[in-house]
Amino acid sequence: MSSENGRSEREAPEVEQLALIRESVRKAKVPRAKPRTWRGAVLAKELPVARVLVDKGPVHLDRLWDYAVPAELDAEARPGVRVRVRFGAGTRNVRGGRREGGGLLDGFIVERVAESEYQGPLAALAQVLSPEPVLSPALLGLCRSVADRYAGSLADVLQLAVPPRHARIEAEPSPGPAPRPAAPEPGGWARYPTGPAYLQAVARGDAPRAVWTALPGPHWPGELARAAAAALSAGRGALIVVPDGRTAARVDAALGELLGTGRHVLLTADTGPEERYRRWLAVSRGAVRAVVGTRAAMFAPVRDLGLVAIWDDGDSSHSEPHAPQPHTREVLLLRAAHEKAAFLLGGFGCTVEAAQLVETGWALPLAAARERIRVTAPRIRTVGEADEARDAAARAARLPTVAWEVAREGLKHGPVLVQVPRRGYVPRLACERCREPARCAHCAGPLEARAGDDGLLHCGWCGQEARDWHCGECGGFRLRAQVVGARRTAEELGRAFPAVPVRTSGRDHILDSVPDRPALVVSTPGAEPVAEGAGYAAALLLDGWALLGRPDLRAGEEALRRWLGAAALVRGQEAGGTVVVVAEPTLRPVQALVRWDPAGHAVRELADRAELGFPPVSRMAAVSGPPDAVAELIAMAELPEGAEVLGPVPLPPPPPGRPRRAGDPPPGEHWERALLRVRPGQGAALAAALKTAQAIRLARREGEPVRLRVDPPDIG
Repeated sequence: MSSENGRSEREAPEVEQLALIRESVRKAKVPRAKPRTWRGAVLAKELPVARVLVDKGPVHLDRLWDYAVPAELDAEARPGVRVRVRFGAGTRNVRGGRREGGGLLDGFIVERVAESEYQGPLAALAQVLSPEPVLSPALLGLCRSVADRYAGSLADVLQLAVPPRHARIEAEPSPGPAPRPAAPEPGGWARYPTGPAYLQAVARGDAPRAVWTALPGPHWPGELARAAAAALSAGRGALIVVPDGRTAARVDAALGELLGTGRHVLLTADTGPEERYRRWLAVSRGAVRAVVGTRAAMFAPVRDLGLVAIWDDGDSSHSEPHAPQPHTREVLLLRAAHEKAAFLLGGFGCTVEAAQLVETGWALPLAAARERIRVTAPRIRTVGEADEARDAAARAARLPTVAWEVAREGLKHGPVLVQVPRRGYVPRLACERCREPARCAHCAGPLEARAGDDGLLHCGWCGQEARDWHCGECGGFRLRAQVVGARRTAEELGRAFPAVPVRTSGRDHILDSVPDRPALVVSTPGAEPVAEGAGYAAALLLDGWALLGRPDLRAGEEALRRWLGAAALVRGQEAGGTVVVVAEPTLRPVQALVRWDPAGHAVRELADRAELGFPPVSRMAAVSGPPDAVAELIAMAELPEGAEVLGPVPLPPPPPGRPRRAGDPPPGEHWERALLRVRPGQGAALAAALKTAQAIRLARREGEPVRLRVDPPDIG
């Protein structure tokens, strides 16, 4: 072998290695797309731009943002799906024609377009979190309307409307849709002159609108279920929203009994996040067409909605505490209008908002004849303060003589309900001579007598013990219970009726039902359990003046609503049911209870509101925050012509020890609140003006933020 041949054989492996190295270098120079940046990635051939709603709440960011769609995400990046995007990178972080950097945020694709109106470089979608289209066009339109009405951001509303994702639940298939049920018989709706006609209109697929004053008794869950069944029989969906889980369970049971299993779902917080998301997906996919639930269910994505119904719209649970704080009634009104669905607002009472719907002709009244009301409702007896003053037993004991006799007679036939406005032992005390509230000498907080303290007084705010108290107004040394709590009432009733069991139902422990046998059931308003069988034999509504004396525009309406809710659980007058209300008989809410005329009371309240220019005749917004910030925002806002500014007034600081509520000023800060009032028809302009001013202040980072509340439920 020659030397040349040996050298060529040795060089052959080296040449092959160099070729491999060159090939590797050549491949390395080809840009590879990296997930979440997609630098150098090929874009989708069709509609390469996605318009994304970023999950970021401030109103100055309430808009759609354009992102490039990589070809690898083209199939999954459909409108309505959840995505993850880079946000806040700025125009300086541009590489290879792509904007990079910024924090990762979740969002929703709203639409795909061919070109972006933005002329600069776009960031790419980082990731498609799920191919499940959870944001339908109908739900997006509803959320946009709610955000505009309440001067909020679309992202905040979507956080209320779309539940958090659970990947394992999304992988599960939903069952197929059930066939249409037959149109239901009128059932309990036959008790109302126009009830069967309303049910027939819903079953035809029409969109009737009614304000329903329900008869007392246990039949209303079945009547709501029949209305939902009528919508299903027309091939459309039904949505029922109630104030709490106990009420939802009753309607759920009625729907299950009427429709069978698999035709409806219950959406409440008690079901847990995973099970709730499973049921929500079944509704979104069209597998289930009927929903009953609490406040959050107002956004349930029911396909081809044919009926929206709300029960007891005056309950404060229907008001969402999170921004932008929408009310269930208003959201369902928007849904009924946008989706051309039937509307049903029901309850034992009637709010001024419901009366306005009838007054304007938007909805028709649905009520029973007076003859049937007199038969179905219990007998109402009143005990005023003058009666108590003449009653020696009332001065010495917890119950006036009339109430004691009604309770004794009722216990011969079944349970007796006792409604007390407050929980606890003796939450509030006052001077026996002049009725001046007893205050702490240290912080001016209310004095309380706690159970087991042998009569010692403590401040409800600072907790200090109050010794040698005397009234600062008249010098008196004797106290009386201003509002006696539920536990103290139960204790005193136990001594008055030693052979009868006493049960309590309140915030700490709420009973769902009680047996149909003699017992005293002491409950706070809204926590009354249902009596099995025929209902309660009697009810005592104590300390009515405590509900009526609240410094609030809705005090009378709220007191009547609470009383009607308790009295509706009592047997009818024909069965001997009796209700005693301890309140001044001449007051309008008491008279409305005696006549069982909540609609008439609401009409008179509406007339008073119209004369004074108060909601719902006018539209209002509350602006609260530091004094300078409130004044600056109001001055900056281009308010509608004729808008009135009421205030500002100082907001009272929250009492020490009480959990901070939505709208309370931060500890140690002094806030003010101003009310803005406009004429009917200017509500949208007012909300838009406030939202624009708030967005400008946030974008400029000028001053401290303020809180906006459109249509505040409590205006004092």
